[in-house]
Amino acid sequence: MAIRLHNTLTKTVEDFTPREDGKVHLFVCGPTVYDFSHLGHAKTYVQLDTLARVLTHHNYDVFYLQNITDIDDKIITRAHERNIDWQALRSTFQDEYMTDMTSLNNTSVTQYARATEYIDDIITQVEKLIDKGHAYTIENDGIYFEIATFPEYGKLSGRSEVKKDDARTRIDESDDKRGWNDFCLWKFSKPGEPVWDAPFGAGRPGWHIEDTAITEHFFGPQYDIHGGAVDLIFPHHEAEITQMEAASGKVPLVRYWVHTGFLTIDNEKMAKSAGNFFTIREVIEKGYDPIAIRLFMLQSHYRSPINFTFDNLDAANNRLTNWRNIAALRHQTHDTLRDDDEKSTDEASVSLYATAQALTEALEDDLNTPAGLTIIDDAFTRLTKAPLQDIHQHALTQLLDVIDEVLGLRLIESTPDIDDETKRRIIERQHARANQDWKKSDDIRKDIEKSGITIRDTATGPIWEYLR
Repeated sequence: MAIRLHNTLTKTVEDFTPREDGKVHLFVCGPTVYDFSHLGHAKTYVQLDTLARVLTHHNYDVFYLQNITDIDDKIITRAHERNIDWQALRSTFQDEYMTDMTSLNNTSVTQYARATEYIDDIITQVEKLIDKGHAYTIENDGIYFEIATFPEYGKLSGRSEVKKDDARTRIDESDDKRGWNDFCLWKFSKPGEPVWDAPFGAGRPGWHIEDTAITEHFFGPQYDIHGGAVDLIFPHHEAEITQMEAASGKVPLVRYWVHTGFLTIDNEKMAKSAGNFFTIREVIEKGYDPIAIRLFMLQSHYRSPINFTFDNLDAANNRLTNWRNIAALRHQTHDTLRDDDEKSTDEASVSLYATAQALTEALEDDLNTPAGLTIIDDAFTRLTKAPLQDIHQHALTQLLDVIDEVLGLRLIESTPDIDDETKRRIIERQHARANQDWKKSDDIRKDIEKSGITIRDTATGPIWEYLR
């Protein structure tokens, strides 16, 4: 089955075909590192990490590139407010971003690229736009791209005006611009600000130009997939298309544009002024498993909005805990779970193999994670009702492997094996329960719990898990 993706450029779901057989170049707009990442970032980066995982599972060689905006008005302003060096601030919050992404198991990025490490590429691209007549100078301000020189401006969003949910803070304001939506490629230096020498004047890069300079450095002037949050479509991604296609003369810059929907908090837009702003770190520090946050984000289709409440997160956490308990079946004793290495063809095993295939197909259909999670729920419900002796180790392990590979939920890592002595004690307790020796059963359970393991009795037999 071919992977299908909704392409913002064409407004349709299309079969995915990379520019080069077997290889995928994927770029996603990274963070501006001036503060901790929030739940909106978690949604976008979890869902696009999952896209990279699905592409890899489909046997594509994926190069996932993400930029780090480490020079920006916000960074300079925040560093000034805290009276610290801007480089120290950006390094601190880049590290914090990496910590958050690791906790969410966003591990698919091949290369992170800091904007300040590609200044030469940025200068080269600005020079091309000046030479081709697309850019002009505003004295004591900077170099601007003139939108009037690019007739196809607006082809991604289908518009050229600002709407309320656009990234408005990224629209460069200047009374001397030739067009209201002309944008800054290079900002001339101001006292006390970071500065780099350039043939057209000392200064620092604008925001939009870093992305295309970085992608051209790694991928050339054209590549396969560009991802990001929906609020970046206009003006940021329009600006990327405009400046790169104007500089290179090659169309399209990107074959497939993939955008994630908004996250709201209690049905309102997240904002510090509204008191409903949560960073990823804050939620984790409240005691929530970061993988539960990941699961919560995957419960909504990536193009759809998602409403965050702590009740909803609790529900996702309960779902994850239940799945982990079922995944622990994989470590049941040899007396109750068949664990031969050969692929079984019995009806129960074939059902599990089919589940793994159905999950993959759901995700390959425009990354339909809600459908994929329902498939897992249905399979796990069947598992809890099946006699343990009917469950085949190979089939179960393959299903869990696929779940962890494409969804990153760490079900297997959460249920490491137990030692033979503990297994022996679990069997001994089963015999005690069969003989209705409840005192001996309770004594064994308490003894096992001293080693940090608890036993949960189910209709199909005991399931163990680590005490948390």
